[in-house]
Amino acid sequence: MTVSIKSLGIDRLSVEDRLALVEELWDSIAEDSAAAPLTDAQRAELDRRLAEHEAHPEDVVSWEEVKASIASP
Repeated sequence: MTVSIKSLGIDRLSVEDRLALVEELWDSIAEDSAAAPLTDAQRAELDRRLAEHEAHPEDVVSWEEVKASIASP
């Protein structure tokens, strides 16, 4: 049996209930994150990003600047 929104009846839930379910699903995935270890490529990318940040710690954009850039037309 293929699991789908319809087969589980999720499509009949309210938007509020679906959002709550998404949050529960996300939390359960986060709890099991150790069960999905990083690939070599993911680890290499994280190491690259960390090295870049350590080399240029001043090269950042504040959250306020990010929000402002999204909000501006």
